[in-house]
Amino acid sequence: MAEGESNITSERERWQAANLSAETFQLLERDSQAFLHQSLSTPCLNALRSTNGSWIEDVEGRRYLDFHGNSVHQVGYGHPKVVAAIKKQLDVMPFCPRRYTNEPAIRLAEKLADLAPGKLNKVLLAPGGTNAIGIALKLARLATGKHKVVSLWDSFHGASLDAISVGGEELFRRDIGPMLPGVEHVPPPDPRRCPLGCGSQCSLACANYLSYVVDKEGDVGAVIAEPIRCTTAVAPPPGYWRMVREACDRHGALLIFDEIPVALGRTGAWFACEWTGVVPDVLVIGKGLGGGIFPMAAVIAHEDLDVGDEIALGHYTHEKSPVGSAAGLATIEAIEEEDLLTRSRVEGARFLRAIKDFTANSRSVLEVRGIGLLIGVEMAEPRTAEAVLYESLSRGLSFKVSSGTVLTLTPPLTITTEELDMAIETLCKSITAAETGGVS
Repeated sequence: MAEGESNITSERERWQAANLSAETFQLLERDSQAFLHQSLSTPCLNALRSTNGSWIEDVEGRRYLDFHGNSVHQVGYGHPKVVAAIKKQLDVMPFCPRRYTNEPAIRLAEKLADLAPGKLNKVLLAPGGTNAIGIALKLARLATGKHKVVSLWDSFHGASLDAISVGGEELFRRDIGPMLPGVEHVPPPDPRRCPLGCGSQCSLACANYLSYVVDKEGDVGAVIAEPIRCTTAVAPPPGYWRMVREACDRHGALLIFDEIPVALGRTGAWFACEWTGVVPDVLVIGKGLGGGIFPMAAVIAHEDLDVGDEIALGHYTHEKSPVGSAAGLATIEAIEEEDLLTRSRVEGARFLRAIKDFTANSRSVLEVRGIGLLIGVEMAEPRTAEAVLYESLSRGLSFKVSSGTVLTLTPPLTITTEELDMAIETLCKSITAAETGGVS
């Protein structure tokens, strides 16, 4: 399962039985009765009563370092600067109705344009990442006059119908019926799972395949992908994005980079595309833009794509939210003032090195990879990955399991050195316990 650990397993039931009280089980039952059930969200694992900084705390008072965070907590939970900005804005202008603009929204758009590479200097704000993906897809159709899209199998771009159409996760598409027409999926650039037979030596067959599809289809309006896959921490091989960029340029297709989970410092740069040597035509960000508090996303497009005067690309009620914009500006200011890009690179490299050293002779760990504070630990078997997860939870560390075997570790960029050391020790002990059968 690529977007999260299975939520109905015997290992989970054993962990809950050993760690949760009757009060928590009652809350989980009320949750089950109140909400529509859906995979990945139902049933819930536990119930929280507070989140702060790098920590989440359950209703029984147990604290966990949160290396999951749904990728919203680049500046941690409840960052004072973000909280203060939101409170101040609520007192002045909590909402801005359509037909009007406001200075916080304008300032945020200007700041994003300043930060983005190349000529990505035209912005639309949206209340969530999935909404922003929809805007990007519509913009590609409008600007190119072509409706076809090339995307990657196993990708995730949101949960709405248009987003799951371009996404490649079977879990989100199952039993839904016809998808958005004109979408072509190609194999992802994942060396460990390469279906094209590259083996140990990458031949860029995946990039050639994608380029071939763009060439042969002829009427492709966009290629959409994550420049670095967040859930598995997989970066394409060198040269991949250059070849894709060239294919797009040959046929007038837009290159859309989905950086919803990894922008704003996760990889040690403002945007992950800065590591690729390629500038997309459209950059989509979200999640962390709201400072871990407010739902906020943005589309940052090349200036030549400002062609939607006569169509509503993203006519959302909360498009220019003054409160969301205040949160976004405060988040960016916190990243700048605390030099969190450098911290992400330095602490991420230390974390990566420590886990690599510890697992060098491990029989259950296939690979440790990452960039900045985006780390993936590839386990040999799903059973072992799950065992490490629940052992870590028992020791106070929360993270995500992706694709069944990848421990996805995404801490706040504000994490302290002491907290990171605690996480390293916890993860190493949990891997050892899982390998020796000593799981709590």
